[in-house]
Amino acid sequence: MSIDPVRHEGARSASHTEPLDRNSRARYPGAELSIVIPTFNERSNVAELARRLDATLTGIRWEAIFADDNSPDDTARVVRELSREDGRVRVVHRIGRRGLSSACIEGMLASSAPYVAVMDADLQHDEKLLPRMLDDLRQHDLDLVIGSRYAAGGSLGELAADRARISKLATALSRLVLQADLKDPMSGFFMLRREVLMEAMPRLSGIGFKILLDILASAPRPLRLVERPYTFRARHSGDSKLDSFVAWEYIMMLLDKTVGRYVPVRFVPFALIGGLGVFVHLAVLWVMFKMAGQSFEVGLSVAAIAAMTMNFFLNNLFTYRDRRLRGWSLITGWISFSIACSVGLISNVGIATYLFRQSSIDWAVSALAGIAVGAVWNFAITSVYTWNKPRAR
Repeated sequence: MSIDPVRHEGARSASHTEPLDRNSRARYPGAELSIVIPTFNERSNVAELARRLDATLTGIRWEAIFADDNSPDDTARVVRELSREDGRVRVVHRIGRRGLSSACIEGMLASSAPYVAVMDADLQHDEKLLPRMLDDLRQHDLDLVIGSRYAAGGSLGELAADRARISKLATALSRLVLQADLKDPMSGFFMLRREVLMEAMPRLSGIGFKILLDILASAPRPLRLVERPYTFRARHSGDSKLDSFVAWEYIMMLLDKTVGRYVPVRFVPFALIGGLGVFVHLAVLWVMFKMAGQSFEVGLSVAAIAAMTMNFFLNNLFTYRDRRLRGWSLITGWISFSIACSVGLISNVGIATYLFRQSSIDWAVSALAGIAVGAVWNFAITSVYTWNKPRAR
């Protein structure tokens, strides 16, 4: 029997463009619950976590979304291999982007489930709490359920004493931005309704590692929530991702939630580092002008270059940590920074010299005026030309 190629092609096209009927959709229901798991070098934990989720979430349509920041240990590849065996497991592979909070946001946005949970890949969070969290959201008028280490019945487990102290200090600082009274706002283990996420999304900063606090501080209304206790477990495998810069990122997030509506949050550390640069600037100027007997113009130029160089390296380390330059890029970045700041430097020297020569203003005050004029320009131009995009880890 021959087939009319034109009619056959038309039938095929129609099947690709027409939506599935109601019965077809019923045969292929989507996930009710998405568990978003941010990862970086967690390949040894992926399979075990998926196994535990499978054993725990019986009777629930679930999926696990691993949001991986291009881990050097090939975590993303391990997840892909697992997903070929289990279609409920998938990966959001982030290249050129980094950060736990932003990874969680991308993972949550990649889901279409009405309920979304976030948990770590290191198995420190108790996956057996997930069914109860889901029942809380299904059966009660709640927006958010939090796995709490500090609620009655919860525990920090074997968490080291120094880590426990840091956690409690961070919890105390969270009161600066928190709209809810809870015991464990620093928890990385929670579940929420999708509409709550979408309400908070326009104001999320995505900075740092505490996405729950970001959501709580960004929500346009007080959230109806409950805390459920669990015992924080020891890491299953691998090393902790916490380092000395985690505290800095946390402070950046708090700044974003307090002053971010008025000024770009990066401008705050940029200005603080610039303030430190003022002391370097004045010290070098004093040495050159008062002690070495150089002209004011020469001393001012040397001081500005010294302060600018220090500012570049400190901003690369702190202000633009998520975009920090390394290796050859550090050299080219310094050159870019120097060129970009040249206009600010010229304005700095020109205005300070004019005030000193023409207005008989004290040399230190003249220098400060020049610094102030160049600061905003330097921030704006270097954000675009020096640290213009996040670097992959």
